[in-house]
Amino acid sequence: MSRFSLAQVKEETYKAKDAWWTVFLVDPLAGRLVVWTANRTSITPNQLTLGAGVLGLLSAICFAAPVWAGATGWAWLLAGALLFHLSFVLDCMDGKIARLKGTGSVFGSWVDFVFDRIRFFGCVMALLVGQWLVTDNPAYLLVAPVVVFFDLLRYLNGAQVAKTRKSMKQTLATASGETEQLRAEVPGDVDPEDEEMADAPAGADAPAPRGLYPRVRNFLLRHRVRPHLFSGIEFEMFLCVLAPATVLVSFFTPLNSLVIPVAVFSVLALAFFEVVLVLRLWKETRRFEARRRELAAAPAAAGGES
Repeated sequence: MSRFSLAQVKEETYKAKDAWWTVFLVDPLAGRLVVWTANRTSITPNQLTLGAGVLGLLSAICFAAPVWAGATGWAWLLAGALLFHLSFVLDCMDGKIARLKGTGSVFGSWVDFVFDRIRFFGCVMALLVGQWLVTDNPAYLLVAPVVVFFDLLRYLNGAQVAKTRKSMKQTLATASGETEQLRAEVPGDVDPEDEEMADAPAGADAPAPRGLYPRVRNFLLRHRVRPHLFSGIEFEMFLCVLAPATVLVSFFTPLNSLVIPVAVFSVLALAFFEVVLVLRLWKETRRFEARRRELAAAPAAAGGES
């Protein structure tokens, strides 16, 4: 049986830029579990995806349990938060195993995507509706559709942003005769949150960046953290891990939990960074139009000179 090392797993399966939640709170555990799983078992990526789905189902059950648990409801919420985080760890492991062993498939990617959406929707609805039934606070019912809307919006917006960027690059590459180079540089499944921060940090001989943002950005990139600080991953983790875990505040304050404030913050933070993506896309489309006009004018100028 193949022997994979942690260094090999990091080299072959870790993304160059990833969400800070994944980098700091998931990869340190997932990477080591991948080493053990790849070396000692024949578990497939699809089986890990199924396992993530099962943990997600158990998490949803825990989030709904306070409706019947009474005074012990806080323990169920903590258990649900832990199970959701572990389900995400498994979800990260399936992709790493697939890349490490070369066992990924198109259908497996589809299954992974669908299970992700079902897991998040089921868990967040169980949490919010469950808390409404426990507290009789209608704010939970008001927040629920807003959360679902923004989760859908970020998927639709992300896919369209990636599609538009890829289309612009293909158009410019065709116009400038660099189609083959583009094919090697631009993957078919561009992540808009990665693409937005695609520029590499300054090299060793480059002057030190001026201003707070460039320095923070380069610091984050050196640690594999993309400066898009609140992506879909943080949105899900804040809602299904951090929000239910805030039930612990009930031991120190009169509050039952901070689920509503965390949900509101998550929606606002996600909306802010989605606006950032759109603004960057707008600037890129303006540069694209200018560059396309330059390329279109070049042959005419060359013809006039001859």
